[in-house]
Amino acid sequence: MMLVLLGAPGAGKGTQARRLALRHGIPQISTGDILREARSAGTPLGLLARSFMDAGQLVPDEVVVGIVRERLHSPDAKPGFLLDGFPRTVPQAEALDGALAEQGRGIEHAVKIEVPKEDLVERSVGRRTCATCGRIYHLRYSPPPSPEACECGGALVQRADDQEDVVRERLEVFERQTRPVSAYYEARGILRRIDGSGTPEEVGRRMEEALGGEGRA
Repeated sequence: MMLVLLGAPGAGKGTQARRLALRHGIPQISTGDILREARSAGTPLGLLARSFMDAGQLVPDEVVVGIVRERLHSPDAKPGFLLDGFPRTVPQAEALDGALAEQGRGIEHAVKIEVPKEDLVERSVGRRTCATCGRIYHLRYSPPPSPEACECGGALVQRADDQEDVVRERLEVFERQTRPVSAYYEARGILRRIDGSGTPEEVGRRMEEALGGEGRA
């Protein structure tokens, strides 16, 4: 299985990515993770990426694609892989296709987990983190003993990026950025749209159905 997983912040993409990767025995490849790994390893592309990251700049597409290409040549990615957070733009998607074509492979499915915007806002805005032990709660879905305190007695705080105005802006940026990528895969007939509402188990079952079942969750 060679799969691209798309989903807005708060859609549950990370949870489903881990479930799929474990079920199929394929690596979950996150661009954030492999950029950090390449940077730590001191590879030529990693050092180049580091120069941009240290300057607080976005790593250019050609560098990101090069690092992804190297990762896809790793032995554990030979049976398949799940790309989480990549591609983010159409040029990245086109470059990915070119890199895979060199290996005689291609993306089989692009899955987009869709959740209504107001639900995404609620999921993020309702999160609270214990300042003492780090435990994460949600005021609606996994409420703490009180809105202000954790079980350990520590104070609960809301992350700055979970403020409603920040969340809404992040969702707008995501939608503008990824809409062309969704259209790119839809035009190829491989985009699968999944309703991301409900429990992780319910979403996982929908994923299995969309990807054909029979062990192809």
